[in-house]
Amino acid sequence: MEDQSVKNDMLVRVSDLKVHFRLRRKHPMAQPSYVRAVDGVSFDIPKGSTFGLVGESGCGKTTTGLAITRLIPVTSGRVSLGDINVTDLNGEELRLARRRMQIIFQDPYSSLNPRARAGTIVQEPLKLMNILPPAEHEERIAQLFQYVGLRPEQRHLFPHQFSGGQRQRIVIARALGSQPDLIVCDEPVSALDVAIQAQILNLLRKLQREFNLTYLFISHDMGVMQHMCDEIAVMYLGTIVEQASWNDFFKQPFHPYTLALLSAVPSADTKVRGMTRRIKLEGDPPSPIDPPEGCRFASRCPFTQTVCQNEMPPLRAIKEQHLVACHLISDADSAKSLWQHMA
Repeated sequence: MEDQSVKNDMLVRVSDLKVHFRLRRKHPMAQPSYVRAVDGVSFDIPKGSTFGLVGESGCGKTTTGLAITRLIPVTSGRVSLGDINVTDLNGEELRLARRRMQIIFQDPYSSLNPRARAGTIVQEPLKLMNILPPAEHEERIAQLFQYVGLRPEQRHLFPHQFSGGQRQRIVIARALGSQPDLIVCDEPVSALDVAIQAQILNLLRKLQREFNLTYLFISHDMGVMQHMCDEIAVMYLGTIVEQASWNDFFKQPFHPYTLALLSAVPSADTKVRGMTRRIKLEGDPPSPIDPPEGCRFASRCPFTQTVCQNEMPPLRAIKEQHLVACHLISDADSAKSLWQHMA
């Protein structure tokens, strides 16, 4: 994927976003404990671009997407959509803001009402958000079906009468109904066959070009990220450990965790990265209920030092548009030395 020119207008601004889930107390006198699902995440998304969140299961990717769209409560921080502070909205104001942001879920079958016809499913946001007069809904539904590669007459069928890829096209059509600015794509192709994945990804890119859509793309698949994203952030245990443009991310990754993720992708070009073998991480991530005081990757990093265990590394710029949270990396040369030890 070629680099795109950086756009000046930022559609989405996420600042120090935190989402903590309170756990049930074991007994009335116990201190409350929390799952720190997202713990201080910040990033911006220019209008018309695709920002990717990648990482292992449980790292906080999906929770971040749900918090941005206000489908779950935000503990603290700020999410802005254009000039609107989404985290402060409630009631009718929030309902109106949701016209501008939609979400595509991972499993197209479970996100569709099995008792409703496809046309009714796509029409639902038009009715709930008062988009267009009711007399124009049928024409709009037919138009949306054509946009996503379905025949207008298929709107009379039920979800079980479609294939997995076709069901995801219905979900995409429903997301387009409110003419949103932002679409959160939460693992939109992971439940599909590989051949169908390529079709859906190409459809999403086509729609982005036609309607100037902005995507927050969530995935654990580096190959998908390489195909879709303009900028990518790696999440680990609720925090971002590396963030870079598409070109830098795949040609010059810095963080040890990113190197390990990329080494596991058979489709990625190992010659570009300088990686010649798979890097296997030992152990499991720490618990998000009681994360370590220092670097959250320290318990699995082969280069851990005392400072890593005692101090949380800040996410700082190593070069333009390339941020890394690692005490051991201060510039490109120190990162290159790390590659040579891990390769």
